Amino acid sequence: MTRILLILLALLALTLPASAERLISSLSTETVQITSSFDGERMTFFGTVAPEAGSEKKFVEGPFHVVVVILGPRQDRVARKKTNNFGIWLNTEQVEFAGFPSYFHVLSSARLREITDVNTLTTNYILPESHAISPNPAGWWQTLTFGHELIRLMSEQGLFGVQENGVQFLSEGFYQAQLTLPSNAPPGPYIAQTYVFKNGEVIARKSDGFAVRKIDFERFLALSATQYPLLYGLACVVLALFTGWLGGVLFRR
Repeated sequence: MTRILLILLALLALTLPASAERLISSLSTETVQITSSFDGERMTFFGTVAPEAGSEKKFVEGPFHVVVVILGPRQDRVARKKTNNFGIWLNTEQVEFAGFPSYFHVLSSARLREITDVNTLTTNYILPESHAISPNPAGWWQTLTFGHELIRLMSEQGLFGVQENGVQFLSEGFYQAQLTLPSNAPPGPYIAQTYVFKNGEVIARKSDGFAVRKIDFERFLALSATQYPLLYGLACVVLALFTGWLGGVLFRR
């Protein structure tokens, strides 16, 4: 009898309308163009938390927290340690990081530790330190130590950052966040991963992509350096020699 009752309860639960929430998000631009006068780009990320499609609910019940993670193109990076050997600074240790983010910024509606626990933040790669603990042949301690230093250096360059309270709710379900990409933002594909939290759990997520591209003369130089490296190098040498000769002529007069 108990088994039949459990089966009936399970069937009843399947017939109930869905109560899950879904995320509808977007961003202000899909392409950021880098020119000679590029000094950064201000972007806006916005969206709303709505009932799941097919649900009988017309409104969602909060409170919610939103975290937006902006991730730039991945690159292979090397972190090196310099030591003073008899008055000479030399690179004595190094750790290679494969597929390390070239840009990483987090915007949140509250302090991250107040939104959810550290394990959830780490497993979803929301904390910057999450990228410094990936498996590495150098070992766990070396990877963590050098990874922290790499994140510190990239934070000083404006390429890594965490902006808590960077997401503002305009209503219970509608939010917006703003971020200024720095002038040294690496070109390539970017992903804005948005997480919606409720009671410390991820209840919805969505990814939106955009691109940072060089155009005009900057694009020509970048393509020349990668597609024709020999000719590009020779052109740089000739230009340097000509500039030096011209400077000597002008100053001699």
